[in-house]
Amino acid sequence: QVQFVESGGGLVQAGGSLRLSCAASGRTFSSYDMGWFRQAPGKEREFVAAISWHGLITDYADSVKGRFTISRDNAKNTVTVYLQMNNLKPEDTAVYYCAADPRIATVIAGRSQYWGQGTQITVSS
Repeated sequence: QVQFVESGGGLVQAGGSLRLSCAASGRTFSSYDMGWFRQAPGKEREFVAAISWHGLITDYADSVKGRFTISRDNAKNTVTVYLQMNNLKPEDTAVYYCAADPRIATVIAGRSQYWGQGTQITVSS
């Protein structure tokens, strides 16, 4: 059974940092490309960052480049993808979702096969 467990969300002041984690199990996610998306109230879900299965390729939305870093840990039974978020801004407030798919292009396009349940990030000014 596929399971995504997201954690690390919360309330932070502008300029602060948070690290999101997404632990994925139930499939061989070590061979899946993974990513993070976010959705703010009243807005469409948008791409944030993606990482290839081997961790050698990463991609970021322009709005987070230089502030966010995606990484992953391919353990035997559970793969964990991280999103380190620094210098957070009020406009980063959203529900953040992790996603997984065999193809990174599909992850970036927002059409991943698997999705987490989301974790709320609120950045106060």
